[in-house]
Amino acid sequence: MDHSTDLSMNNETDSQDTGKPLVLITGSSGNIGTHLCQQLSTNYTTIGLDRDECESADESYICDLTSDESIELALHKIREYHGKQIAAVVHLAAYFDFTGKPDPLYEEVNVEGTKRLLNGLANFEVKRFVYSSTMLVHKAGVPGQKVDEDTAVEPAWEYPKSKACTENVIIKNDNKIPYTILRLAGLYDDETAVPTLSHQIARVYERDMKSHVYAGDLMAGQSFIHQEDMINVFEKVIERRESLPKAHVVLAGEEEVMSYQALQNRIGNLLFGETQWNTVNVPDMFAKAGAWMQVKTEPVVPDAIDHGEKPFIKPFMIDLASQHYHLDISRAKTQLNWQPKHKIFDKLQSLTSHLKADPSAWYKKNGITRPDWIQTSSEKDKNSHTVREQNEKRYRDQHQNFLWAHFLNIGLAFWLLSAPSILGYVSQAMSVSNYISAFALMFFSCMSLSWRMGWARWGAGLVGFWLLCAPLIFWAPSAAGYLNDTLVGMLIIGFAVCTRPTPGVANVAAETGPNVPPGWDFNPSGWLQRMPVIALAFVGFLISRYLCAYQLGHIDAVWDPFFTGVASDPQNGTEEIITSSFSEAWPVPDAGLGAMTYALEILTGIMGSTRRWRTMPWLVMLFGIMIVPLGAISILFIIIQPILLGTWCTLCLIAAAAMLIQIPYSLDELVATSAFLYRRKKQGRPFLRILFTGDTDEGTAEKIERSEFERTVGTIIKDLVGGGVTFPIGLVLCVPIGIWLMFTRMTLGAEGGMANADHLIGALVITVVVTALAETGRAFRYVLIPLGGALFVTPFIYSVGAMAIASSIFSGALLIGLSLPKGNIHNRYGLWDKAIF
Repeated sequence: MDHSTDLSMNNETDSQDTGKPLVLITGSSGNIGTHLCQQLSTNYTTIGLDRDECESADESYICDLTSDESIELALHKIREYHGKQIAAVVHLAAYFDFTGKPDPLYEEVNVEGTKRLLNGLANFEVKRFVYSSTMLVHKAGVPGQKVDEDTAVEPAWEYPKSKACTENVIIKNDNKIPYTILRLAGLYDDETAVPTLSHQIARVYERDMKSHVYAGDLMAGQSFIHQEDMINVFEKVIERRESLPKAHVVLAGEEEVMSYQALQNRIGNLLFGETQWNTVNVPDMFAKAGAWMQVKTEPVVPDAIDHGEKPFIKPFMIDLASQHYHLDISRAKTQLNWQPKHKIFDKLQSLTSHLKADPSAWYKKNGITRPDWIQTSSEKDKNSHTVREQNEKRYRDQHQNFLWAHFLNIGLAFWLLSAPSILGYVSQAMSVSNYISAFALMFFSCMSLSWRMGWARWGAGLVGFWLLCAPLIFWAPSAAGYLNDTLVGMLIIGFAVCTRPTPGVANVAAETGPNVPPGWDFNPSGWLQRMPVIALAFVGFLISRYLCAYQLGHIDAVWDPFFTGVASDPQNGTEEIITSSFSEAWPVPDAGLGAMTYALEILTGIMGSTRRWRTMPWLVMLFGIMIVPLGAISILFIIIQPILLGTWCTLCLIAAAAMLIQIPYSLDELVATSAFLYRRKKQGRPFLRILFTGDTDEGTAEKIERSEFERTVGTIIKDLVGGGVTFPIGLVLCVPIGIWLMFTRMTLGAEGGMANADHLIGALVITVVVTALAETGRAFRYVLIPLGGALFVTPFIYSVGAMAIASSIFSGALLIGLSLPKGNIHNRYGLWDKAIF
């Protein structure tokens, strides 16, 4: 209630001229008050008292129940215009919240406010004071037991407690105004419902995990009352105001009660055609702990459309979950000749129909924060229910078509059980790991056979990831064990999460939005964009597995055609590198880590649709992290080989080159996703949500008319090599300069600090050039300027000969000069064009 004492009056006509009895209605601007005024206006003069004016009442006064002066002034005006005769006062105004916590407003508005109102009415002749109370003041029954007016008054939480206290104020009123206390059931109409029911409908509609669990008795339920029936019972009381007992209490609600499980089944059937909605009963202690943690940890996240809210289910509700209110309405039938015309079982069809017709409006009318996909569908002027139906149909069809993948994973689970004995695992830890992984994989794969269990596919994927790690953690002594676990792990991940449909993508992201980022000329997530990265990752994967086999002791030597050993040290360069103190400092074989990284690059390269730049931003960011930062680490490793270890590793150079070349081919997708996340965050979208579930974007959904591969071979090769990557002559000429600098030990006989400096600068030059070949990273070429400048200084720091000085200065000048031309940019990149200079 507002604490204002403002007072105004609307339609100041003298009701004494109308001849209609006078009815005062507090809380008249609310939903019930508005409809009650409309219903009574034919036979009564209605006067509204509320914090807002009521247009439905014949007269309306702004009045604050927490102020004696405000009430006194309002009633003085009424007495002045209409006299002392009042047919009925309908007291609807009350404070209410669903926190379950004590609030001073319960006492100030509900209890003390009613006292003030009754005291103000002492100067009137009121035929009947009608108070809107709740059935919740009674002690709850159990299934099979009815609640009537004689049932003990034992309210269980703050709101009904305040109602019970207010009832006592009315009963003990010194003015002895005849009263009727209407203890009403949970209210609903064709579009809205009491919060407990509306949130239950919303949970089922959203297929929320909480819609499948319940802490109370599933057979318990509560009576409801339709708004028309509620208005009718008020009208019946007013009509019989003089014939009813002076002290009158009556329950009003539907006689038939649907249990929580029955409501679940009915709602699920109306929304999805499912006759049985699976609901699991959970112990109170776990439900309370979960509700408490959710309330404490879930932040209020405002967005551009709705204000955030704390979770609806709170710990105190767990204690109320088994309350059963099956009403005996015999008194209402006999004394009021009233019984409900509507049934919640039938009206749920209307409630759910309105929800499906316009989910956004339904959520707003019921005061529930719209889920993200409903908000975003509204942004695209789409009916979110239609969007979800389309997505769900597509998802289920794709899931059905790829069931074979989960059956194959079940087969791989049996293979894991037999592999230790068939392949002769030496390690007991590896054997136990296989057995545990097999049972976990079998569980998750069986769950994955249901299209609703998308989470289980990620569980199976985690089993596959563990199998990639296990041989490294346990230093697999068996080559067969290492080979089996890593390959089976990759297959499991591929079958679990790389097959369609991709789990975890928001339906609005999947069904709306463009394939190509706004302002771009091509799709950075296209298959031809990803194939070079995947192919290069295979090169690195095979090399790293070969080197890891030597580190694990599965082979006795490693091939290196250029850096061979000598009699005093038979190890070649590659063997020296991968058994160096730097490599052995890792707790697991570092080559094995490289192989695992390349394997994940291959899998994440395959995963997701051609719109994954916005449907799976987390995946693109992970893909970029594995390529760009790890590519830089690979270059660092190449840099330190001759400086710290005094030799080279041919295979390491090839693997590093493969990793480096991936950078320009993956950079455009990383830029597109980063720009998408930034753009949507600026538009008010919740960052973490769109990062992990994707989102729509500016532009309309497009249907790909033909595959990227349904073109000429020449066009495919051109797009494979040059998609987002170009080769300006200036940058291309910088590559041999970098190579020259890396090998001045051999070409110029450089030694010591000068050789190390040339090697470091040369490696960095190649890294910068290869990165800048990507049109989205073209501005990175300017890093060549300070690198070239360093070459003017190093010869004089290390005091080298004339040839080395000339080489260094000439190379530096070339790098600076060649870095200046941007070269042709063949594509547009939306807002990122400003970063290409």
